[in-house]
Amino acid sequence: MINSNAIINIGVLGIAAIATKNVIPAIIDSPDLLKLSGLASRDISKATANANFYNCKPFGSYEELINDKTIDAVYIPLPNSLHYPFVKKAIENRKHVIVEKSLGLTLAEVKEMVGLARKNKVVLLENFQFRFHSQLKTIQKILLEGVIGDLRSVRVSFGFPPFLDSTNIRYNANLGGGALLDAGTYALKIAPYFLGKDVFVAQGSMYFDPKRNVDIWGQGVLQQRNGPLCCQFAYGFDHHYQCALELWGSNGKLTTNRIFTAPKGYQPKLIVETKNHIEELILPADNHFKNMLEYFYSLVNGSSLITEEYDQNIRQSELIDEFMKVQNKNK
Repeated sequence: MINSNAIINIGVLGIAAIATKNVIPAIIDSPDLLKLSGLASRDISKATANANFYNCKPFGSYEELINDKTIDAVYIPLPNSLHYPFVKKAIENRKHVIVEKSLGLTLAEVKEMVGLARKNKVVLLENFQFRFHSQLKTIQKILLEGVIGDLRSVRVSFGFPPFLDSTNIRYNANLGGGALLDAGTYALKIAPYFLGKDVFVAQGSMYFDPKRNVDIWGQGVLQQRNGPLCCQFAYGFDHHYQCALELWGSNGKLTTNRIFTAPKGYQPKLIVETKNHIEELILPADNHFKNMLEYFYSLVNGSSLITEEYDQNIRQSELIDEFMKVQNKNK
């Protein structure tokens, strides 16, 4: 285990696009918190080329990096089907873990991983980076101040056009592909910010591509268990691009169109409508990947929110499990 407030030596499993485009640059931009100490690939030449570029150590296998005692934490952007085995190996080696969504393929997998993290007293953070963008706090503040009145409805849309690469891992059932575990999970994650934690999946349906045997779009409803509010959501891989949140209240409406994917340097735009006024708010640019790493650092260094993260991991997986059961009933 690392000393409190020491720089965290972090290794990355795989050379995924989200790692090289977003997370690794954020690590490098956080030198007082983290040091990129290793990159692993099953192709040693690829590992070496990338490690040389980033000035860190190459590893010719994921296991080799996980077993290295100089590594304190790992970031896992592997295909969904590989999360369970390599998160387990990392935790068993007392490594703190950041893992891309979705954490596991099943609720049983997630419960086992969380149980191991609790036992070994390590961080297990599922990376929904939008949680750490300042626009989310701004939206919550506007809602809390009653600008749009009492909340009546939440709507979320997150979808994009088909991937140009037909071999994309999201189209591969054996790798845990499909739209629900990719785009759909964002709606399940954000809804409790406005509806509260005690929600359930009231409706759900999805369309399976018969050639690829993965779901490529779907929609559903999350409902408060002890209240009248719902979140209607839609997602998919076969859509006109949408990344939208709509909060409709008794006295107005708030919408934004880059709630999940605002890149570094991008200034999000909120539109707030009331009876006599429409206001367009241009928010400050932010880097939610860097903010996520700062939060991760605080968890490693003893933040009491580590327990909240364990609970969130399980609750998120429970909602995915509920969605699958509801949509199976509707077939």
